[in-house]
Amino acid sequence: MEGYKYEKIRNVALLGHGGAGKTTLAEAMAFVSGGISRQGKVDDGSSISDYDKEEQKRKFSISTSLVPVIWEDTKINVLDTPGYFDFVGEVEEAVQAADAAVIVISAKAGVQVGTQKAWALCERYHLPRMFFVTDMDDDNASFRQVVESLQELYGKKIAPFQLPIRENEKFVGFVNIVKMAGRRFQPDGTYIDGDIPDYSMPYLDTYREALMEAIAETDEELMEKYFGGEEFTQAEMSTALRSSVSDASIVPVIMGSGIDAKGVRLLMQEIVTYFPSPNHRVITGVDQKTGASFHADYDENKPMTAKIFKTIADPFIGKFSMIKVCSGVLTSDATVYNAEKDIEEKLSRLYVLRGKEQIEVKALHAGDIGAIGKLSSATGDTLSTKATPIIYDRPSISTPYTYMRYATKNKGDDDKVSQALSKLMDEDLTLKVVNDAVNRQTLIYGIGEQQLDVVVSKLQSRYKVDIELSAPRIPYRETIKKKVEVRAKYKKQTGGHGQYGDVAMSFEPSGDMETPYIFEEQVFGGAIPKNFFPAIEKGVAECVEKGPMAGYPVVGLKAVLLDGSYHPVDSSELAFKMATSQAFKEGFMKAMPVLLEPLVTLKVVVPDAYTGDILGDLNKRRGRVMGMNAIGGGRTEIVVEIPQSALVGYSTDLRSITGGIGEFSYEFSRYETAPADVQAKVIEENAQNADE
Repeated sequence: MEGYKYEKIRNVALLGHGGAGKTTLAEAMAFVSGGISRQGKVDDGSSISDYDKEEQKRKFSISTSLVPVIWEDTKINVLDTPGYFDFVGEVEEAVQAADAAVIVISAKAGVQVGTQKAWALCERYHLPRMFFVTDMDDDNASFRQVVESLQELYGKKIAPFQLPIRENEKFVGFVNIVKMAGRRFQPDGTYIDGDIPDYSMPYLDTYREALMEAIAETDEELMEKYFGGEEFTQAEMSTALRSSVSDASIVPVIMGSGIDAKGVRLLMQEIVTYFPSPNHRVITGVDQKTGASFHADYDENKPMTAKIFKTIADPFIGKFSMIKVCSGVLTSDATVYNAEKDIEEKLSRLYVLRGKEQIEVKALHAGDIGAIGKLSSATGDTLSTKATPIIYDRPSISTPYTYMRYATKNKGDDDKVSQALSKLMDEDLTLKVVNDAVNRQTLIYGIGEQQLDVVVSKLQSRYKVDIELSAPRIPYRETIKKKVEVRAKYKKQTGGHGQYGDVAMSFEPSGDMETPYIFEEQVFGGAIPKNFFPAIEKGVAECVEKGPMAGYPVVGLKAVLLDGSYHPVDSSELAFKMATSQAFKEGFMKAMPVLLEPLVTLKVVVPDAYTGDILGDLNKRRGRVMGMNAIGGGRTEIVVEIPQSALVGYSTDLRSITGGIGEFSYEFSRYETAPADVQAKVIEENAQNADE
């Protein structure tokens, strides 16, 4: 594949709801453009985009794939993204590498939550976009309904460029609203000129008028012409539309069928005509030598810089770093420098990926997307030259809030599992592993439970290791409410030297819930020699690690050594530590012990229509509403203080209540005494686990 310069490059992300037809469309684009000789299908696992075994098994995309297609003399780098919300990190990586987006909508399913999320992503990253309404060959397809739904959501900027032509309930062609011409499909998916049916005229006039009005608003001269009743020339319309689509003030809606490759040629033509080349976007980094801003802006004449936006770490195809060249030209024999990690590496090969296929290239120009094999740098890192060491901002990726406890099924696999998870985390920045030593568990974090299920499956199929997921152990704490005094004696005679330790101690609340314990001694007259005090404190320190109530760490305790006795021969550090342990357990259980539960501040963002349902659900989870804030766009942010235990499985429940559009985040707030019924339940569960 030859090198393309920025004016002949379009970087386009395919976005949309899961199952809308993005992968099928990418496959059709590759087929129609001649990149592949046979159009594969998602259902039989033959598409170039969904090449991973998990994707083929589940029949949906899990990772973003690159499918470059050549249309006329322009290279379109198609980034096929997952539609299921658990894999949003993949989508966020893609949109930060793209310069425009095609949002795919199924004509039979209509506008869905994934459609709205895709629009929101485009808004966040200021991406030009167009809608491709697929499945137009389905009996239940309704292009008009899709357009009306989009206009209801996003207003006048929604501009249908086409109307469907149907005969005998079959999708046979379309009306080009811009050119006011009929088009009829041939069996191979191409189209020829045709008549505009009479039944199309009412909607055609409405859509045409709305489009002309939108074009008029782009320029004062055009506005005068419009109000003067004059027709725009094709050149005037093309120029105005190109400018308006580039700044997202007009969003075209076109149609077709991915499976039959109908309308795909026109889609690629529209991408080339209306979407901007990479140099229309701004990208700025920092020169590490001078501290000055470096305005790359996809200028080929500046020093080479590139950004790693995704990592593939597949054991079958190897490790690849997917890059977008931000300035200059990257050659296959270049030496690249990672200023952040102070690593310099010599390249031996440079690739363009088409699914899992690796196509070797000699160079990639500014604005192009490619891949480098076996690079030690990671996603988000910047590659540059040592002479001009540049660092760009790292990608913004969603924070994972769903977590589960995991354990290896085979004890000898711990190292293998750790290494395998490390590779999966290189691929997916929304995965995180946390070793919670205090609660004796290892946690795996993700966006949702489906993503974690895929992780378990990938570990088994790719790396031949098995893990089990289970509910996490909530980090409760134990403390006491009143002061008590106790005495405990540890005495053991075994023939020869025995063991003897005797302590009198008081235990009371310290008032400091950030500190496990405070230890003091008030022994008078040498009742216990001072050299045994460290052993007594060590006894306290070991006891607070696992409290007597339910085995959780103890906080807010003050232990005072008051008195005791010793034996000049039999007393030892071990004996006094054991006596302290006995005193601690007895005293703690007499001092009104309570269980503290962690509370978090939860923020839930939902459309206004769902606030009642969400509040009712949060109330059942013992949430206390702290506030409600209108945040625009018909959405409300609900702020709640809620027990951390109530959030296990919350991502799934929130999606169920809101149809997938609700979002949440939380952070630790404080500890509070758990209600009596909660304490009793936790103590009982821990007793059962201890027995098992």
